[in-house]
Amino acid sequence: MSAAGKSGAMLVEDPDQTYENVLAEIQSFELPIEATLRSVYDDQPNAHKKFMEKLDACIRNHDKEIEKMCNFHHQGFVDAITELLKVRTDAEKLKVQVTDTNRRFQDAGKEVIVQTEDIIRCRIQQRNITTVVEKLQLCLPVLEMYSKLKEQMSAKRYYSALKTMEQLENVYFPRVSQYRFCQLMIENLPKLREDIKEISMSDLKDFLESIRKHSDKIGETAMKQAQQQKLFSVILQKQNNVKFGKTVYINDRIPEERNEIVLKPVFEEEDENEEEVLTVQDLVDFSPVYQCLHIYSVLGDEETFENYYRKQRKKQARLVLQPQSNMHETVDGYRRYFTQIVGFFVVEDHILHVTQGLVTRAYTDELWNMALSKIIAVLRAHSSYCTDPDLVLELKNLIVIFADTLQGYGFPVNRLFDLLFEIRDQYNETLLKKWAGVFRDIFEEDNYSPIPIVNEEEYKTVISKFPFQDPDLEKQSFPKKLPMSQSVPHIYIQVKEFIYASLKFSESLHRSSTEIDDMLRKSTNLLLTRTLSSCLLNLIKKPHIGLTELVQIIINTTHLEQACKYLEDFITNITNISQETVHTTRLYGLSTFKDARHAAEGEIYTKLNQKIDEFVQLADYDWTMSEPDGRASGYLMDLINFLRSIFQVFTHLPGKVAQTACMSACQHLSTSLMQMLLDSELKQISMGAVQQFNLDVIQCELFANSEPVPGFQGDTLQLAFIDLRQLLDLFMVWDWSTYLADYGQPASKYLRVNPNTALTLLEKIKDTSKKNNIFAQFRKNDRDKQKLIETVVKQLRSLVNGMSQHT
Repeated sequence: MSAAGKSGAMLVEDPDQTYENVLAEIQSFELPIEATLRSVYDDQPNAHKKFMEKLDACIRNHDKEIEKMCNFHHQGFVDAITELLKVRTDAEKLKVQVTDTNRRFQDAGKEVIVQTEDIIRCRIQQRNITTVVEKLQLCLPVLEMYSKLKEQMSAKRYYSALKTMEQLENVYFPRVSQYRFCQLMIENLPKLREDIKEISMSDLKDFLESIRKHSDKIGETAMKQAQQQKLFSVILQKQNNVKFGKTVYINDRIPEERNEIVLKPVFEEEDENEEEVLTVQDLVDFSPVYQCLHIYSVLGDEETFENYYRKQRKKQARLVLQPQSNMHETVDGYRRYFTQIVGFFVVEDHILHVTQGLVTRAYTDELWNMALSKIIAVLRAHSSYCTDPDLVLELKNLIVIFADTLQGYGFPVNRLFDLLFEIRDQYNETLLKKWAGVFRDIFEEDNYSPIPIVNEEEYKTVISKFPFQDPDLEKQSFPKKLPMSQSVPHIYIQVKEFIYASLKFSESLHRSSTEIDDMLRKSTNLLLTRTLSSCLLNLIKKPHIGLTELVQIIINTTHLEQACKYLEDFITNITNISQETVHTTRLYGLSTFKDARHAAEGEIYTKLNQKIDEFVQLADYDWTMSEPDGRASGYLMDLINFLRSIFQVFTHLPGKVAQTACMSACQHLSTSLMQMLLDSELKQISMGAVQQFNLDVIQCELFANSEPVPGFQGDTLQLAFIDLRQLLDLFMVWDWSTYLADYGQPASKYLRVNPNTALTLLEKIKDTSKKNNIFAQFRKNDRDKQKLIETVVKQLRSLVNGMSQHT
């Protein structure tokens, strides 16, 4: 219970006792006394007055006690004052002595004070020094690390500098964060980080620019290594085949005698570079990439760096894939284009394998697919301008090395080999154009005469170039002649050279022997059916090619046709694919040379007819002569002699060709003579001219009867002049009654005489008779003959009109 509560309870029981208790509490100095006093004033009426009375009584009691105490001690106090007064003098003396002693002591202690102050200062300095040493020992590692940071920055060891910054921030700076220099350092670190980012990015840009400039060198080295590795594999495989006695052509390559020419420069280059094998790491310092990647990784900005790197490399890829406008003119243009691309992707492949996530396989595959589409489009466009087969072949070799190199780095290259099949067709086209020029040159240089052979050595030389076999000719003594001209062995050799050239493109295309065999046969067929056939046809059509040359061309095509089976054997020996295989393509040389031969035969017929026309144009008949000369015309005899000499040359032709030419010539001569008689410009013909014309026709019949070309049965050749003979016989014997009576009968003597033809010639003779026989009307025989002519003319006109109406 509180004091106030206790007081209140006591007042209720006994007020006097309560006041006593209150006074006791007040005298006890217990605080607070507010509650005690409040209980005095609040509990009873007039309590204040009573309390004050009690208080005054208490005070008087205390005063009495104090007075008693003072009275009790007063004598002692007086004694003490008296004693004090006694020692006053001694105290003054003592004071003087103390003052004097103090003065002397002060004077003596001044030096001590000075020394003490010095000691104090030294102690303070020592304490400060200790404190400074302690603080410096705390700060020195920070300063050393910061100095190390500056050295690393100066030495361009930026990744180490970033690691040092991390240590400063996490370990050292918290120890000295209260110092101002530490705050300055802390404020400087973000700037240093930005400087490191900028410097590393600048180094990366320099690196990207450097590899852009040197990508061709990187690619060239990679392609050389791929080529050397492939060549080593080819040589090893060839050695194994030799070891096991095989004669298979390695990797679809051309036979060894042709292959040595291709491989020799590569071997020399390999020997030169054998001691030094460079890799991409030897050619390129990738440290800027690694450093920049590590720096951005430490700074937590790796994604920014990856995006920047990929973006810049894509830009460089587009630049690398952009070809020069004149790239197709030289192989160096293609080589530089390929080496740059290879260098680019070799670098990307290295980055893929030595960094974690800077580039991914998906990224490189996407980049390669984009590049491959561009490469194929560029090669299609530029290769179409290539007209030199050697350049196309070098382009193919570059594409193969390019594909093999990138395939070795894991990039898919099937589309490049598909492109090679397109380029192969173009290569064949350029070969065909080149060989068209070769064939033209051979034909231009040929003398179109049988090859003269003087001795055995010359004969063996020709036989080694061309597969010619003739037992009868071999039995003949030297000198002798081969039936074909010089162009035949030359063409045969060039066809083989074409096969070799076509085979070169098939190297390293990873195709089976069957496919290569099919390609060789198809390209050879194109050479025969298109190029050689076209050259032969153009040759045959040339104006300077005469009948003798045409005859030799026919003989040449015959021997070339026979040589086609040897060309098939030649291809079989190269590819080891039997001709009996179901899908083996046959050479179309037979049809090619047959077509050329037929064209030459037709040209012989045409030129022979043209020559006949030239002789016929020399004819100079006097159509008004009264009597014939008694001998055949000079132009006709010259023509017959020419035909005899020509048909002597035709003895080397197949019999049917010579017979056809002879028959065609006789028919054309007969037609020309008939046209001469019926020429519309010829208005009059005398009977003397008819008789002279008959003498010429007789010479023609004698020529036909002399069998200028053997093989005709009976009078087959004479039938060429049967129309002329019956027409002339009709006029010579003047047998019009028989003609008119038997007209239309199968057994008619003048069955081949057309009424229109007879009418035309008879009218010309009638006009001549009128002009030359002015006085014929005075002679009875002449009048009768003139009447007969007129009567026959009327009847012939009637027949002609009847024929027209019937038609």
